[in-house]
Formats: sequence, structure tokens, C-alpha cells
Amino acid sequence: MTDPAFRAGAVAILGRPNAGKSTLLNYLLGEKLAIVSAKPQTTRSRILGIVTREHSQMLLYDTPGMHESTKALNVALNEMVAEAAQDCDLALLLVDPHLGWGEDHAELVRRLKDRNCPVSIVSTKADIGNRDASSLVEAVPTGERIWSISARSGKGVEELIAHISSLLPESPPLFPEDQISDRPMRFLVAELVREAAFDVLSQELPYALAVEVVEYDENRADLLKIRADLLVERASQKQIVIGKGGQTIKRIGIRSRHEVEKLTGSKVHLDLWVKVEPKWSKRPKRLKSLGYS
Repeated sequence: MTDPAFRAGAVAILGRPNAGKSTLLNYLLGEKLAIVSAKPQTTRSRILGIVTREHSQMLLYDTPGMHESTKALNVALNEMVAEAAQDCDLALLLVDPHLGWGEDHAELVRRLKDRNCPVSIVSTKADIGNRDASSLVEAVPTGERIWSISARSGKGVEELIAHISSLLPESPPLFPEDQISDRPMRFLVAELVREAAFDVLSQELPYALAVEVVEYDENRADLLKIRADLLVERASQKQIVIGKGGQTIKRIGIRSRHEVEKLTGSKVHLDLWVKVEPKWSKRPKRLKSLGYS
């Protein structure tokens, strides 16, 4: 008996904000590559996660959530979603069954099918409550199978991955077996700091907050020195991020340093500064420099 042909290709993970896209990517990688937060619209960039199995390599693109807005930042996010859908070999459309199926889901399925792109509809968060894929059966007009998974417990994920792998084109691996992303470490570190800010600030977090790593010094074998700027648009936001007596930025630093050390495998000295940069979220060139386009 001959071994199965190796398959490799691009898989776009699409869906509304908070549908579970980043959670699924991180589960498959076994690494925290994408930000996970209860706050909507956390993911701002198309992040590639590379999952290599014995007979397949999946290039998984975690994308920002689908939403309507004309603001420059949100326009950039929607463009990333469209680009991922256009370039993928197949797509996963993640749907939170507690929020249901909408016309935005149906329109995306139509666009994908118009370009003959296979799309699998995935009902997420099967570990929460008693709702599963059956709650979507009547709403989904395609008549296709709906996959039910929990990316927290792993329920149904391996069956979904076997299905995805079978649909990929025959191809040799496209990346080295031990590579998990095409993003530079500076970008991944910036995302971990931004996630810590989401967690610490919670409802106080300014939406227009970004992180830029301005120093990444690997010259010492026993210590990685990183300096990062947290960008806000107004002086009042700067005070929120710093907190009384600097306690808030200190908590952000402690939390993010722990995650950065896990990612890099190195002891880290992390220096965080808060910088006011008016209207950064409305300037396309600045968005591009931060990796949001």
C-alpha cells in the first residue's frame, strides 16, 4: 500500500468578531500566536499559523472579524478578510450558535462558491451551554454539513482537521516543518503586549490602542531586551493606560512579559512606554507600518 499523497494549502478562518477564530488557531498550533479576548474586534491583522501533520501542511489564516464600518482601521480589517477569502484554497466559516446565522454569513458563502472555493461551516463553542450545530441547521440555507467543535476542549477538532486536509491540493510542504508563522517575532511580541492591555484595562481600554516594538535586542545570550510603545490618540487615554502611580502599565508589563517569555523561550526585560500619537488609526500609511494592512 502506498502512502497518502502529501497535501498543503491555504485555509482562511472567517467569521464575525468573537466567533472563536483565534482560539481555534492557537489550539491547533499549541502556541499562543493570535490574541484571544472577550472584547470584539481584537484581531487586527491577517495572521498565518502553519500546522504541519504527517501527511499535510495547513496554512491557517486567522482574520479580523467581519463587520461594517467606514473608519480607516475597520476598512483595513475588512480588506484583509476579503483578501484572505480570495487567496485561500478553502475556507472555514466559524459561526457562534448562540448568536446565530445572518445575511453576512450567507453573502460570504455565496462569494466563496462563486469562485469555486470549498467552504465548511463550523459551529463553535460547543462547550458552552447546550446549543450545538443542530441550532443552525434550519437557518443555514446551503444544506451542507455543519461541523460542531470546541477549540477550548478539543471536541470535534480532529475530525474537522481530517476533513480540511482531505480537501487541500496535493503539494510538498510550503514551509519548514518547525515553522509556525510567517510573522516576525517583533510583531508577535507586540500582539502579546496588546492582549495584556486588553485583559488589564477591560472596559477602560481605548479602541484606538496599538503596540509598536521599537527595540528588540538579542545581543545577550541570557536576556532578551525589548522596548515597546503603547500608542493612544489622546492625552486622557495615556493617563488611563499608565494608571495611578504607574500601576496599570506595570500590571500590563508583568502579564505580557510572562507570555513573551513563553513564546521566545528566553528571560525577558520588557520596557513599556505610552505614547500619544493623534489619529494614528485614521492614517493608512501608519496602519501599514504597524502591520494592520
